[in-house]
Amino acid sequence: MDFFGKKYKLVSSENFDEFMKAVGTGMVLRKAASALTPTVELRKDGDYFVLISSSTFKTVEIKFKPGEEFDEERLDGVKVKSVCTVEGNTLKHVQRAPDGIVITHVREFGPDELKTIMTAKDVVCTRIYKVC
Repeated sequence: MDFFGKKYKLVSSENFDEFMKAVGTGMVLRKAASALTPTVELRKDGDYFVLISSSTFKTVEIKFKPGEEFDEERLDGVKVKSVCTVEGNTLKHVQRAPDGIVITHVREFGPDELKTIMTAKDVVCTRIYKVC
């Protein structure tokens, strides 16, 4: 798994504002989030994985054991129940909010690029990150 410990920086984003609208994010937070270029890193710690997303606004770190549900707070402050699975170079992250909204993040880690496809309701957002 040659992508562990690599840092990937956001270089392009498609349909991100519509995605945030679908999950109920307010206009001010949407505008702020759209201006950010976060860095993402995945590490392995024993039986656990650690996913770190950092930006000038906020750094979020989640530690999870594949297949086990855990409590998480989304970047917009909503508390969700999450489950992550890892298959090869793909990390699937499913968040279930109390209001019934389900968000799916599928992250495909490559040697030079990370492709993230996020889905909420019928809205799909694609974000591309490059190794930095």
